[in-house]
Amino acid sequence: MTDVKPEDLREISEANDRLRAEIGKIVVGQDEVIGQMVECIFCRGHALVVGVPGLAKTLLISTIARALSLDFSRIQFTPDLMPSDITGTEVFQEDKTTGQRSLCFIHGPIFSNVVLADEINRTPPKTQAALLEAMQEGQVTAGGQIHLLPSPFFVLATQNPIEQEGTYPLPEAQLDRFMYQIKIGYPTEEEELEIVRRSSSKAEVVIDRVLGAEEIERMQQLVRHAPVADHVIRYALRLARSTRVPGPGEADNRPKVIKDYVGWGAGPRASENLILAAKAKAILEGQTHADIEHVRAAALPVLRHRVLTNFNAEADQVGPDDVIRGLLDAVEVADEDASSLKEVDRLMG
Repeated sequence: MTDVKPEDLREISEANDRLRAEIGKIVVGQDEVIGQMVECIFCRGHALVVGVPGLAKTLLISTIARALSLDFSRIQFTPDLMPSDITGTEVFQEDKTTGQRSLCFIHGPIFSNVVLADEINRTPPKTQAALLEAMQEGQVTAGGQIHLLPSPFFVLATQNPIEQEGTYPLPEAQLDRFMYQIKIGYPTEEEELEIVRRSSSKAEVVIDRVLGAEEIERMQQLVRHAPVADHVIRYALRLARSTRVPGPGEADNRPKVIKDYVGWGAGPRASENLILAAKAKAILEGQTHADIEHVRAAALPVLRHRVLTNFNAEADQVGPDDVIRGLLDAVEVADEDASSLKEVDRLMG
C-alpha cells in the first residue's frame, strides 16, 4: 500500500480548490453538486445527474472537462439512437495505393475522457445497454475485437425527473453502474440574479487548465490508497445490509422505515462505493483517512438509486431520500468500535 503523504494531501486539496474556482467562473452556486462530481472523478466512478431542464447540467459537465483538460463528447440520447451511434462501427476502406479493401473500426463519441449522456432515459434499452461494457470494463467490443477506451474515462448521464412520457427508465443493473445519483435543484434568488447577469453579458470567460489526465490518474491512486479502519467499513456494511431482506436463518433487524417502505435493497456495490466515496471526501478535505462521518455524508448520492421503494412509500409520498435519512437515524455507531481508533493509528504507520 502506498502511503498518503502530507505533500500529496496539500497537492490534491489545492487542485480541488483551483478546480472549483475555475468552474465558478461559469457555473453559479451548486457547490454540493460540483463537489459530488469531483468526488466521482477522483474515484473513477460514473454519475447520474437528475434535474429539470435549464439548471446548467450540460454546462457544468463541459466546464469540468475543460478545467481538467480532457476530451469531451456529448451524446444526445433519442428514441432512434442505435448502439453503433455510441460505440462506433466497422466500415470498408480502400487503400488507394493497392486498391485493396479492408474493414476499419471508426470510433464513436464514447471514445472520450468525459462523456455526457444527455437524457439517457430517452433511448431504448438496447442502446442504453451499449454503455454497460464501456462503464464497467473501460472497453468496447466490435467485430470480435476489443477497443480500449481512453483513460481516465467518466460517464456523466443526465435525466429529467418530471417528463417521463415516452421514456425508458434505466434498469436496476445499469443504475447500479453509477457510483452517484446527483440531484440538482433550483438556484437561490441571489444565485439566479447572478445567472441572469452573466447570461446577458457579452464577456467571454477563459477557463484555465487545472489538471491533466496523468495528474488525475495519480490522484485517483491516492484516493484508492487512503487507509480506512475496519469499524468504518463495518458501519458502511450495516447501512447497506439494513436495506435488504435478511437471508434464511438471519434475524430481521431492519429499521421500521425500511420494512415499511423498501421493496428491494442495495447490493454489495453500494458498500464498496460508500467506502470509496468516504475516502474521496476525506482526501479532498485534506484528511489522511476516512471516518464514519464521511460515510454518512456519502449515503444519499450512493444509496438513493439503489434503494427501491414500494407502493406504501408512493401512497405516503415517501421518497428514497426520506428513507435513507431515516436509515441514517436508525443505524447507530456500535460501541464496540470505540477502541478501533487505535487501528487507524496502526494504518497510518
